[in-house]
Amino acid sequence: MKILIVLTSHDQLGETGKKTGFWLEELAAPYYTFIDAGADVTLASPAGGQPPLDPKSNEPDAQTETTKRFEADEVAMQALANTHKLSEVLNQDFDAVFYPGGHGPLWDLAKDQNSISLIEQSLQANKPVALVCHAPGVLRDVKNAEGRPIVEG
Repeated sequence: MKILIVLTSHDQLGETGKKTGFWLEELAAPYYTFIDAGADVTLASPAGGQPPLDPKSNEPDAQTETTKRFEADEVAMQALANTHKLSEVLNQDFDAVFYPGGHGPLWDLAKDQNSISLIEQSLQANKPVALVCHAPGVLRDVKNAEGRPIVEG
């Protein structure tokens, strides 16, 4: 099974001057669930390269055995530093799509046409699309096959 994990490239928490991005545990836990089950995992983000980490997600009280495992894993850290550019990812290359949370996705992925198209194509192909915590905000402009918002009502 091939799973695409889509991360944010957005690092500013509105006009607060605070940093944001993806939430580490919300990447690390599913990443290892997939990897340990034998899945082939690919990371992507709108800008490609290193996505921003929400610094609060890496404070001592937010760290877990899984986040520590991820940060000690050279393969995982290399994949994170070199995410694929979302515009270059093809839906047909993956069996499922997963979106970790954090506040960043609310800014870029919610309006990113590549992300919207990826989700729409996945749903129309009956492929699993999973989102955690704040990530369901990226569904705002996603439409079903009839052109209606999937979050309508």
